[in-house]
Amino acid sequence: MRAVRGLLVALGVGCGLWGVWLMRDFTREQLTSEAFWLAGGVVLHDAVLAPVVVGIGYAASRVLPAHWRSATATAFVVWGTLTVAFLPVLSGQGGKPGNDTILGKPYVLSWVVLTLVLAAYAGVAALLRRRQARSSDMKTLHGSGS
Repeated sequence: MRAVRGLLVALGVGCGLWGVWLMRDFTREQLTSEAFWLAGGVVLHDAVLAPVVVGIGYAASRVLPAHWRSATATAFVVWGTLTVAFLPVLSGQGGKPGNDTILGKPYVLSWVVLTLVLAAYAGVAALLRRRQARSSDMKTLHGSGS
């Protein structure tokens, strides 16, 4: 496990260094824009996304049955993160009038499909967890090895 962790750290550092290398020819304006978006992403995450996810997770823990909680939390965290990543294309930012090749994909449909896939994942995972819990309860009820 330590080797895998070391490999992942090395891969992450390598990707980060590659990103810095690709920025070597950026102008001051581009670097300033990068810094703004990087800081903005941190602020958006810490001030908006994280509190919303924690709040919804807390509310869900009070409402949902136990076997739904883990799968729902996982799906919601992935959905929230990808929704934030989708925001520029969902809002149409970056499009150019007269150039249909930029933002010419069905991004809203893709986001809806992503949402449905994650909801289906949560449902299937919750049902499997419930089945596993019932099976475990039955084994405990009937005793093992008696």
